[in-house]
Amino acid sequence: MTNIDTWRALLSERSTDEVVTKALVRDVELPYGAGTMALITLDNGFDHTKPNTFGPHGLFALNGALSEIAARNDLVAVGVTGKPFIFAVGADLKGAASVASREEAHAIGALGHHVFRRLGELGIPSFAFVNGAAMGGGLEIALHCAYRTISSGVPAVALPECFLGLVPGWGGTQLLPRLVGPANAIKLIIENPLSQNRMIKGAQAYELGVADALFEPADFLEESLRWAARVVKGEVTVERPSRDGDDWDKAVADARFLVDMKLRGASPAPYRALDLVALARTASRDEGFAAEDDALADLLMGDELRAGLYAFDLVQRRAKRPAGAPDRSLARKVTKVGVVGAGLMASQMALLFARRLEVPVVLTDLDQARLDKGVGYVHAEVDKLLAKGRVSADQANRLKALVTGSLTKDAFADADFVIEAVFEDMAVKKKVFAEVEAVVPAECVLATNTSSLSLTEMGADLAHPERLVGFHFFNPVAVMPLLEIIRGASTDDATLATAFAVGKALKKSSVLVKDAPAFVVNRLLTRFMGEVIAAVDEGTPLEVAEHALDDLGLPMTPFALLQLVGPAVGLHVAETLHAAFPERFGVSEGMAKLVASGRPGVYAPDFSLDPEAVALFAGGEAPSSAEEVRRRVLEALAEEIRIMLDEGVVAAPQDIDLCMILGAGWPFHLGGVTPLLDRAGFARPRFLPPGVASVPA
Repeated sequence: MTNIDTWRALLSERSTDEVVTKALVRDVELPYGAGTMALITLDNGFDHTKPNTFGPHGLFALNGALSEIAARNDLVAVGVTGKPFIFAVGADLKGAASVASREEAHAIGALGHHVFRRLGELGIPSFAFVNGAAMGGGLEIALHCAYRTISSGVPAVALPECFLGLVPGWGGTQLLPRLVGPANAIKLIIENPLSQNRMIKGAQAYELGVADALFEPADFLEESLRWAARVVKGEVTVERPSRDGDDWDKAVADARFLVDMKLRGASPAPYRALDLVALARTASRDEGFAAEDDALADLLMGDELRAGLYAFDLVQRRAKRPAGAPDRSLARKVTKVGVVGAGLMASQMALLFARRLEVPVVLTDLDQARLDKGVGYVHAEVDKLLAKGRVSADQANRLKALVTGSLTKDAFADADFVIEAVFEDMAVKKKVFAEVEAVVPAECVLATNTSSLSLTEMGADLAHPERLVGFHFFNPVAVMPLLEIIRGASTDDATLATAFAVGKALKKSSVLVKDAPAFVVNRLLTRFMGEVIAAVDEGTPLEVAEHALDDLGLPMTPFALLQLVGPAVGLHVAETLHAAFPERFGVSEGMAKLVASGRPGVYAPDFSLDPEAVALFAGGEAPSSAEEVRRRVLEALAEEIRIMLDEGVVAAPQDIDLCMILGAGWPFHLGGVTPLLDRAGFARPRFLPPGVASVPA
């Protein structure tokens, strides 16, 4: 049997549910009398909302098309493009999650290499015409071609595999560094995926050297064919600079330092990718591709990939269909927004509402100076967007005109949605809502951005508590994707539906949360940090406790996070939770001293530890080891999540994970928090069924 027959026998049966991306071949007469090109169009039969992906059947289909092309002697070139708006976005992730053995995993890698490399080995020039999104294996198809054109309208070019716990396994780690140099390749392969899966656009891909020519979307294919004809005729020559003189060692070392800073060894994929990029400097194509096959086989059978795919599914699917959200038809139209307060958080919200909803937004505060500062912040941020080309001059002027300030809440008289962002004090918030309710229309939604206080208590004195809803943003407002929407005891469905509709319009991922102290993210982070800080209060050296969970690869260490949110805020939330659950949430004496001292945290401006701040936590005589701190924290998280689920704070463990991924930045390779606790044996019983977010036993 040939390799292709062996792979077909091994892989065909397991992929019967694959949505097959077909390779549709047609002959195209190139301009200028250049000859006939066989043009392959990748198309899975759906519109752009379901991108082209490749499972085994799709690879076999492309291989068959290439075999037909290879048998012909009347062709001068082969080209590959995608259906409208989509080139291809890589491997079939649903199928990847069901790979049952290392043999299967290795076969998938080897099959992809066998098929894709044929594009560059047909004996005639090969062209990729990248007309739409090209990610993962989709970009790797293009890299196997001799030449590439790209549309300036392409919204996403990326190799996101490391984000999910994989490596680019169909040629990306070997071909891209030789094409654009190791430093630029590492940006796409490692740095961008680890920066919240950042992607680049078509013009940026051209500037990096990923593509050889850039054309406008309107006549992209026609212009690409003209360019290809000139290449075939020898009128256009594409120079490929040698990359042997590039400083590969420095590029790899710099990237390894970055990965260590972000992950501290927690996820194997970026490190494996770095090794493969380093190998590309000297390896033959066969050697490099074989190494990719081995890496893919190892990682496909790892927990990190399964956790990454679970997290990806949460963000792509569950976040778009929030559990428990009322029928969207109940949502009321929002034509004007009021924001109580003009501080930094309020100003960030005002800009977001104006930019996404494109409705008037009015800020109120106690004096003109605060108002001017808040509105000025919005205008300054709009100017930054204009300077970056994110908005046009006309859009910038409209945004500035939409955001105004008022010293009186009478400006809310025609508002449909009013949100407060004032000091986190129950009495202050109740006073604000009493004043707002006196002037707003009967159906105006009243929203609070509280991070920990009870909605039910907040609305107890309102004439219409049914229109009060929690609308908890995370800082920075424009960046963090999570929105916790909290239903109080009286909140009605129309109010809740309006809140979800507004959240969607703001391009946030909303999770429905029961009115419970500190809701989800702050409750879990406070329990997490509380255990670490308690260990320090008991005598554990701060450096030991601070780094006890480094192996998880969390975005920040506990005391760095405390410094970001501010000790006063951290202490306030801890006190709130201590009042509700004194047996599980303590109030640190060291934290109280830190707040009283006025210090911003335990770190000095140069990021070294401040000895005087650290000394405020001294006094205990029962130190713990790093492993004891780690176990203590994970046991506490497992206990708190179990209680939250029993209380019905959210609908399911998946909502806990979604909140921690989107609101606390927990990495995809963990899958959130419940898969971590399941795998580590701290969840008894498990939160998720066996095999979910982990390799089946």
